[in-house]
Amino acid sequence: MGITLETELYISQLQRWPKEGRHIMSQFDDNSIIVYQAYKPSIAEYAVQHQKFGGQDFSWTRMSWIKPNFTWMMYRSGWATKNNQERILAIKLSRQGFEEILSKAVSTSFNSSSSSSREEWKEKLETSEVRIQWDPDHNLLGEKMQRRAIQLGMKGDILKKYSDEFVISIEDITEFVNEQYELIKLNKMDHVKTPVEQVYEFDLNQ
Repeated sequence: MGITLETELYISQLQRWPKEGRHIMSQFDDNSIIVYQAYKPSIAEYAVQHQKFGGQDFSWTRMSWIKPNFTWMMYRSGWATKNNQERILAIKLSRQGFEEILSKAVSTSFNSSSSSSREEWKEKLETSEVRIQWDPDHNLLGEKMQRRAIQLGMKGDILKKYSDEFVISIEDITEFVNEQYELIKLNKMDHVKTPVEQVYEFDLNQ
């Protein structure tokens, strides 16, 4: 199946990527950035058909998480095998919208080196519509890496804005995901392709 994402052999990209530290790894150009979400079929089908989120199964009140890093999305969804995560969407956002989301984000873990007290952080976290979480990244086999990957959770007005204003296009890449997962199961790691990604520079101040 052809997809619009630019892809490359995973092993080739691995040589270029940072080995440790917190990094936003993503595919982007001057105007847009790709993020990923995994959904049940009914939500994914609505999103692709309407090029925005909605429908009777989609919740605007629940936290909805986006991941700019493809392999992190694959780890969390079990390569589209986990319940209610059977369809993988590649969502192209405007960089302006993505950075607005980042600018509103509050970390899910307290940073003792920040200027805020623990109480101030708790209050910000409870009232914020955007949460940011850093977790260990994982390789194709699901093994933990030193590098940390980002995911962003949204709810409320910013989630609606994400869907209605920030989204440029939504593409279902599940077939591509399934093809790469079959190669992994056959231990043909040298043949696995993933979307081309590099470090997205943004000062998060947290």
